[in-house]
Amino acid sequence: MLSKAKATIVQEAPLAEAATRLGLQNFIEVSATEAAAMGHMRAAVLADVFEAIIGAIYIEQGLPIARWFVLEHLNPYLEEVARGRVAAGDFKSKLQEVAQARWRSTPIYRQVGEAGDPHSKQFVIEVVLDGEVMGSGTGRSKKEAEQAAARDALELIERFEALRASRSEGPVERH
Repeated sequence: MLSKAKATIVQEAPLAEAATRLGLQNFIEVSATEAAAMGHMRAAVLADVFEAIIGAIYIEQGLPIARWFVLEHLNPYLEEVARGRVAAGDFKSKLQEVAQARWRSTPIYRQVGEAGDPHSKQFVIEVVLDGEVMGSGTGRSKKEAEQAAARDALELIERFEALRASRSEGPVERH
């Protein structure tokens, strides 16, 4: 449970949002090529900068001040964890749990495509369970594409389960 709680908070999206709330994007310089290609600051860059700020505070001010900074700026996510909402966006973990519980199988992620310039790549990932492609996803990083593929697989599993449940209920009598 603690691992899931940590994963909920220490993700690219929460860290990037915290960096944006602090206005850190105004102090980050990227290459002209990346700026032109992206049109906005990449979440991965913002997350990395936020983590670097935490490290700098820790080195300069010590653990108590660094802890205060983290608690202050990641509070919305900490509140979600306190409410029991952990790993909400971690589709890979959810798929792993479903696959293990239902089929005693582990999802395998494989890259099937890659396009774009080095600074703006798009990766295509498929997730395979027991030799069957269950989902695919794209993203600016392999991790992002894997999460999208896992989400796609979970949606497929949900549709299948709903269909199976509706068929097992039988015909509905009408009066």
